[in-house]
Order: sequence, then C-alpha cells, then structure tokens
Amino acid sequence: MKALTRKLQRDTWHYRSQVAAIAVVMTCGVALFVALRSMHGYLRDRQASYYADYHFAEVFAQVKRAPLAVATVLRAIPGVEAVETRVVSSAVLDVPGLPEPGNGWLVSIPEHPRAMLNGILLQSGRYPTAGRADEVLVSAAFARANHLRLGDALGAILRGRWETLRLVGTALSPEFIYEIPPGGAALFPDNRRFGVIWMLERGLASAFDMTGAFNDVALTLAPAAPAADVIARVDRVLAPYGGLGAYERKDQVSDQFVSSEIAETEVTSILLPSIFLGVTAFLLHLVLSRLVATEREQIAVLKAFGYTNGVIARHYLGFALVPVSFGTVAGGALGIWLASEFARIYARFYQFPDVSYHPDVSVLAMAVAASGGAAVIGALGAVRGALALPPAEAMKPETPASFRPGLLDRAGLPGRVPLVARSIVRSLQRRPARALLAVLGLSLAVALTLSGRFMFDALEFMRRLEFYDVWRQDLSVGFERQLAPAVRWELGRLPGVYHVELNRDVPVRLRNGTAIERTALQGFEEGAWLRRILGPDREAMAAPAGGLLLSTILARRLHVGPGDTLSVEVLLGRRQLLRLPVAGIVEELLGLSAYMRFDALHRALGESPTATGALLSIDAESRTAVNQRLKRIPALHNAVWMEVVRKGFEQTIAESFRISITSILLFAIIIASGVVYNAARVSLAERGRELASLRVLGFTRGEVAAMLLGEQAVLTVAAFPIGLAVGQFLCWLVSTRHVSDVFRIPLIVTGRSQAFAVGVVFLAAAGSGIVIWRRIGRLDLVAVLKTRE
Repeated sequence: MKALTRKLQRDTWHYRSQVAAIAVVMTCGVALFVALRSMHGYLRDRQASYYADYHFAEVFAQVKRAPLAVATVLRAIPGVEAVETRVVSSAVLDVPGLPEPGNGWLVSIPEHPRAMLNGILLQSGRYPTAGRADEVLVSAAFARANHLRLGDALGAILRGRWETLRLVGTALSPEFIYEIPPGGAALFPDNRRFGVIWMLERGLASAFDMTGAFNDVALTLAPAAPAADVIARVDRVLAPYGGLGAYERKDQVSDQFVSSEIAETEVTSILLPSIFLGVTAFLLHLVLSRLVATEREQIAVLKAFGYTNGVIARHYLGFALVPVSFGTVAGGALGIWLASEFARIYARFYQFPDVSYHPDVSVLAMAVAASGGAAVIGALGAVRGALALPPAEAMKPETPASFRPGLLDRAGLPGRVPLVARSIVRSLQRRPARALLAVLGLSLAVALTLSGRFMFDALEFMRRLEFYDVWRQDLSVGFERQLAPAVRWELGRLPGVYHVELNRDVPVRLRNGTAIERTALQGFEEGAWLRRILGPDREAMAAPAGGLLLSTILARRLHVGPGDTLSVEVLLGRRQLLRLPVAGIVEELLGLSAYMRFDALHRALGESPTATGALLSIDAESRTAVNQRLKRIPALHNAVWMEVVRKGFEQTIAESFRISITSILLFAIIIASGVVYNAARVSLAERGRELASLRVLGFTRGEVAAMLLGEQAVLTVAAFPIGLAVGQFLCWLVSTRHVSDVFRIPLIVTGRSQAFAVGVVFLAAAGSGIVIWRRIGRLDLVAVLKTRE
C-alpha cells in the first residue's frame, strides 16, 4: 500500500465525525437533485410522448351550434393540418355509492374506433358498440375512485331527460391528464365526484339536439404555422355560429397545470440542491483548512522527498472525495426512492398511461459531476496556499497570528467584560471569514426551513380566504341554459334552503390595445353575501353600478387600472362590442376574474335578466333529501357542495406536501447540525492546547465549554435575522413562480413559521453543542499539553 494511501486512511479515521457530517449534507443535496431533476424529466417526457402518441390538439374552440359542413371550411384555413369536431356538454350524474350528485363532462367519440385528435387509450373493457347510445367509456380515475366495474349503470340528466348509461370500458386521454372541469372551476382533481364520459357521437348529438352539428372543435397546425393567425381565422369562421373564441394549447386547463409543474421542477431542481452543495463545499474547506494547517511540516517532507504539487493536491482531493463519494452513493439511492414517491403522488394528480418511474442515468451522472465539483471547490482553496510554499518555508511552524487591539480593547472595555466573553469576541475577530461562512451556512438552514413552512401558511390562508370569506355558500348549481330569475323560487322550495343568490356568467374577450384575455364576466346580485368580492384589505366590496372589477393578475396582464376603459367583446348572442370602465382592482388568488353587478351587466347587454347559476344556503340536516332531489332536476348541469370541495382541498394538500415538506425540513436540520458541529470540532482541534491549558490553570469544564460553544452560539444567533431575510426572499420567489391563469400562491409568512424556523435550527445547533460538550469532557489534558497543539 502506498504511503499516501495509508495516510489518507489515517486522516479519514481521525476526522471520521466531520467526514460523516459532510457525507450526510452531501447525501441531502444529491438526493434533492436526483429526485427533483428526475421528476422534471419524468413529467416532461411523459407529457411529450403522450401528446405525440395520441395526437393532442394545438388549438381549441367552442361554439353554440355549427353544422358539420363548417369543418371543411376550417380545414381549408392556411396552416391547419387536421380538424376534429365533437359534441361536448356537462351533466349531473347519479353515481352508485355516491350520496351527493356527481358531475360529468360528456365528450363524443366516433361510432367506430379510429385515429383522432385528443385520442383515447382504452384501459379496460371495450369500445362502445355502434348504435348503442347507452354504452359509455369513463375516465379510469373516476371509475377507480367510485369502485365502478364494467356493466355498472350511471344515471345522468341529458338536456332535461333522465338517461341510464352503461359502463363498458375505462379510458385515458391527453386532454385530461389533469382531470378537472373545463374552465378551471376546480383547483384540484376530485375523481370521486367529477369524471369524463366518452359517448358515441350519434347518441350524444341526438340527446343535445346536435345531429349534423358540433359545439366543440380541435385543430392541429402544420409545422411553423403561426397560431395567432390561425386562431383569428377560426374565430371569423365560427363567429356566425356562436363561437366562444379559439385558444392555444397553452391556455387549455390540463396543459396549464402540467406545463406549470414541469417549469417549477426545473427551477427547484437547481435552486435547492445548489444550497446543499454550497454548504458541502464550505464544510470541506473548513475541515481541509484545518488539516492542511496542522500538516505543514508533513507537506514539506513530502515535497523534499520528491512528491510533486500535483500528487499532494490529488492526495488532499482524495480526502475530500471520501465523504463526497459516500454522500453521492447514499444520496443517489435516497433520491431514487424520493423520486419514486414523488412519481406516486404525481400519478394521483396526473393521468398518464405509464406512471412507473425508472431511474434516469443522465440525472445520476449530473449528480456525480455536481458533487465532484463541490469537492474540488471545497478542497482547492484549502490546499492552494500550502502547495505554494517552498519545502524549507513549510518546515517552519505557521506564523503566529498578529494580535492587535480589538473592538473591546479600543473601546476600553476588556476589564469590564468577563473573560469568557472576551475570548469569544477575540476568536471571532481572528477568523472573520470563517465566521462569516458559518453564519451563511446556518442562515441557509433557517431560510430552507422557513420556505418549507411558508407553503403551509400560504395554503392555509388560501383555504380560509376562499372557503370562508369569499365562497360562503353550502351548494352551488349551474343551469343547463339561461333561466329567468323566477328560478330562485323553485330552488327555494328544496328542503332546508333558506337563502338563494343568482349569478350570470358571460364569456368575453377583454382588449386593451394589443393585450387580449379570454375570461367570463361574472354578474352577482347587489348585496350578495354568499359570494363576496374582497378588496386589498380583505373587506367586502360591492360591485359598482357601472363598470368592471378586475382581479389583480387580469388587470396586470391587460395593463389597466381604475379609471381606464376596456373593450369587451361578448362571445354570445349578438356578439356586442362594449366599452366599459375599470371601476376597481380586486385581490384574488383563483382565476382571471372580471365582475359586474347583476343588473348592470344585463343593462350593458341590452337583455332582460337571466341566470346561469345559483348559490344556496341549506340546513345541514336536509342535505340527504336535497341530494336526492338534485339528481332529478332537469335544468341542472352541475351541482357542487362546498364542504366536499374544502375537504378535497385539505386532503390533497396533506398528501401532496407531506413528503416534500418533511424532506426539506429534515434536510434543513442536517445543514444546521453539520455546520455547527464541524465549526465547533475544528475550533476544538485548533484551540485544544489553549483549552487544556485553561483547565490546568483551574478553569472549570463549563467555563472552557462556554468559550468554545459560546462562539458557536453567537454565530447561530447572528444567522437568525439573515436566514429569515433570505427565507423571506425564497418565499417571495416561490410566490412569484406560482402565478398562472388558474391560481397564485399568496406571500404569507406568519410569525409562527418564523419562530418554527428559528427553533428548528436552534435545536439542531443545541444538539451539536451537546456532542461537543461531551468531547470537551473527554479531553486528555496531559496528552494535549505534550503536543504543539
């Protein structure tokens, strides 16, 4: 065995605890990188292959009713490659075993199987038999959540008529990877109460008076075809038939969620692991600096015997690679396990044909390269200074530090300050760079912990705001068509109903110069309290008698503020073009919302009042009776209990964040422990002779420990405000990244979370301090005094 190899083994064993701490931190960084980067590739590759294999459309449009001959006109538009017309609608369902009404999205499919846009993948059973209007396919997640089996029957209200649908198969489609109702009516999937139902085109068209017509169309484009031009032409073709405005794939609800998650994992897979790898480099530099300083004479002897700088550098780099190698192997294994758990969670939200996870060799290779780079960076600074010394110079002891009057001396306070405190201050003054790096490492632990807790704060705020302050109804219902306000009295006859509020949604396209946004203009009754509009101070706002209220995100995208005027293109009926003022801006977390007062909306449209939905307050004891009635009301096309939505939100959050947040908190504790422990161990090794001398002179173990651990305590306390500031920045970064048409994460950081972050790091530091305390107790005074240390 070579001499340097034996030396490497001895050094590794001597510094085994520090090596272990570095290896654990490296394990966390590699695990996070492997897990998050794997999920980025996992989602990206499955989305791309699924879209390509099943021909996911690139442009979508809805229309009130257009003859099938219009499809030929659409195919003739330059840049259009393929066109698929369909009949779609929503329906209230009676699902076996489900007490409340379910909601289904009905989509027509050809009478005979063929390749089509937004194709379906049969998961079980068979394709419906041609001519059998009652045979349907349902989404696999909906069937699984409701324990439906082939042959089971579903009740459905199809345009006022009760129909029985027979389940003959389950299927998936790239159009519904994220399975929520179109239009963003829900934030998270509720597979028990919402599902997609594919029904033969002839039967569905007959049920909705669409024979020889369609109300939904999907298109794919030729390579390099300008989507904006195609959309403008599609709108012109469909306008006479009640077109609601075409839009690109990126505005389709399912794609929005999946693509947003892919972009998010790309950022987090770099940001969080970088913190851990940076701390690893710092710890390696800390330990190697100490090792090189104590082995100056050994380095000189090695040079004198002919060892080159390169050989010596490789020796110390080998020391750095020992914990990095262990951490990389362990982190790779842990990262693969975490990735498999994340994939299991994603499978709950995203309906891909293949949800299995297989380790990505390229990600593991990148993890090895990143960890190796951290080892080189950490070792380079420590070794470079010693290698620059000639052998004769290196044989001499290191030049003692130059002691000059410090802060306490210049202030004339040394006699008034206890010896322990003076020792702490002078030690920090001697090595300010090291102290600064230790503070930085601890502050990153605080920041990570705070950013992990922040998501709970933000989501709890969203839960309370949306489900208690904004939406306060027990039940919301949507109508199959516009109904007269007298429907209020019909709904009021339902058992236990004591308050009803009507609303009207009108699809519009808002314009301000070149800025264009599609949304629904929502009209609420004056004095409504079941659906409240909240201002920036979270106080209820009344919709003005004239003008619009816009959500913050919508106003920002349209570049407008209070007092500006918007062009409002109504996408229904006569397709009027209105000019309406912006009366105010509303702070909202869900959707791109625009509001008007109920009566003002109808005056602007020049129509008599009608309603497209209603909100109801209902006695809890009457819920069962109401559910039975809802399943048989012909005019309804959806019904949603708010309590069900709230529970689904809470369960989804608990499932989706349990593993990720727990991992981040655990890793933050490891960072804090690793930084404090290594800094204290190095300080103990450097000051061993000094501390032993103090013990011989009569200082107690507690006084000696206070000098050493007090320094670490000062660094830890100094890291708290910096860590909280950095954590606030990370929270802001997460908040700004989570902004889409569907929802945004509010920047809410509570004092409880800040105290939690500080407490976690404090306890981690205290645990490391206890270990160092025990080592001080085992300090061999005679042995230490015999050495130069």
